[in-house]
Amino acid sequence: MVRTREQDQAAREAKLDELHERLTGAVEQLVSGDDWRRALTFAARFRARSFSNTLLIWAQHGAGYDAGRVPEPVPSHVAGYRQWQGLGRQVQKGQPGYMIFPPVTGRFASSNPTDAESWRRLGKGEKPRPGEVVRSKMFAVRPAYVWDASQTTGDPIPEPPAPKLLEGEAPAGLWDGLAALVEERGFAVLRVPHEGMIHGANGMTDYTAKTVAVRENMDPAAQVKTLAHELGHVLMHGPDAEDARQHRGIGEVEAESVALMIGAAHDMDTSGYTIPYVSTWAARVHGKEPVEIVKATGERVRKTASTILDQLHSAQISDGTPPGLDREPSHRGQPAREQVTHERSAPARPVTRRRVEPLPKPEPAAVSPGSVRGL
Repeated sequence: MVRTREQDQAAREAKLDELHERLTGAVEQLVSGDDWRRALTFAARFRARSFSNTLLIWAQHGAGYDAGRVPEPVPSHVAGYRQWQGLGRQVQKGQPGYMIFPPVTGRFASSNPTDAESWRRLGKGEKPRPGEVVRSKMFAVRPAYVWDASQTTGDPIPEPPAPKLLEGEAPAGLWDGLAALVEERGFAVLRVPHEGMIHGANGMTDYTAKTVAVRENMDPAAQVKTLAHELGHVLMHGPDAEDARQHRGIGEVEAESVALMIGAAHDMDTSGYTIPYVSTWAARVHGKEPVEIVKATGERVRKTASTILDQLHSAQISDGTPPGLDREPSHRGQPAREQVTHERSAPARPVTRRRVEPLPKPEPAAVSPGSVRGL
């Protein structure tokens, strides 16, 4: 029997509704600091994907582990059916895929890029008019499936060497890389002898003096984690966030979450420094449900951490994309500066350092008028 267009649309909407319910359920489970820490540690290992899709993969793989379909509770690499075939591997018979929300992108053109209403979608093969800027943009989502490496067989997956740390040691080059990104934002990085010089904190960002201070009487690993926390403040928060001052806890959790993801991407053990009062800060934001806050915060944190990690030269663990897989071959011909992608693998490390590009303006986050203390 041939399905009608209306039946196809109804089936697609039903799948999207199912995904939304699954995603909401996964987010609602993030009610404690330790749950949040585990979620972000996992997201750091799959940072090439959106926070929502990361949670969907996490929840569905966990269900597969409970059902005995996969051997490990945490996935390693995920890719689509034909993507695995392109890497010389085949999905095992009977292994169900994990449904996610990949974006549907199209080519859009505008002669006035600053005017959001001026963009028009180009048809297949249509060329832009003279003087128009062309960008790839997301305009919808669709249900799709990915499989974990453990659900496939075939050629071995080449694993890059993972960074290993001794207790208290910091990843080689990470402090210098983070400090350079802080300095590119116009802040000076200071090392102070003890916490008494920065009001008892581990670190402090002063927006008026344009300084980021970190106390030296900690292990190198703690110092570099604190610097990552303060870089999160530099990128995400500022004294102009007027409505955020009443919700300072959100900003502190966001900054510590960025630090946690950066640490996890370098295989740093941050389990001894958990995120405080996650369940309370989310519940205290007037007019919004905790689930809304967690979802919004998770995606802001992921984007900020990914922006930082993309510009570091220190050794990092895999981002969840199988080595050798190009997830966006169709974009190779487009100038990189004109691409706008929402679901992509991390770009290759550049030979020369790139400047930190402005992030999308975050929702109000917690800051004090002049400075933000580290945790």
